[in-house]
Amino acid sequence: MTLAGREIVVGVSGGIAAYKAAALTSLLVQRGAGVTAVLTSAARRFVGAATFAALTGRPVASRTFAPAAFPLGGHIELAARADLVVVAPATADFLAKAAQGMADDLLSTLLLCAECPVLVAPAMNSAMWSKAAVQRNVRQIEADGLSIVAPGTGWLSCRQQGTGRMAEPDEIMAAIEKALAAAPRRS
Repeated sequence: MTLAGREIVVGVSGGIAAYKAAALTSLLVQRGAGVTAVLTSAARRFVGAATFAALTGRPVASRTFAPAAFPLGGHIELAARADLVVVAPATADFLAKAAQGMADDLLSTLLLCAECPVLVAPAMNSAMWSKAAVQRNVRQIEADGLSIVAPGTGWLSCRQQGTGRMAEPDEIMAAIEKALAAAPRRS
């Protein structure tokens, strides 16, 4: 499926799986999508903004207040032009913010402005993933209309086997294509 003419926001929260977000971004660009990466401050500790700028050919958005780049506010302008927002990886912290409607950084604020499909690909340690609070947050964001690309089971960065491994970029890409096929194009 070609994604020519589609605008995708790739939100990256702070976790070791952020390296997979770079691979996902590359796939989106190769399929013709216009991609803007939004990195949280924690994400920038795992993968540098230069990686995403090189992959997208666009500046990386990370500051809530950047009037030169976004006079109306990055959260408003990016949400208005997005055909889809995907958050990969979505940490336990991000899931909690999304479930509660918190807006304390560019990514969480953008999420509240988004009127397009939003996909969330959780990634965390299996003990975290299995906690009642995390599962409650997942149910809440699904009830709020966001779609979850479920984590897989396998080797985790904590050197354990378990569920919590972020879905592979190809799996997330398939979910993106399905969501875009069902969503009208932005005018």
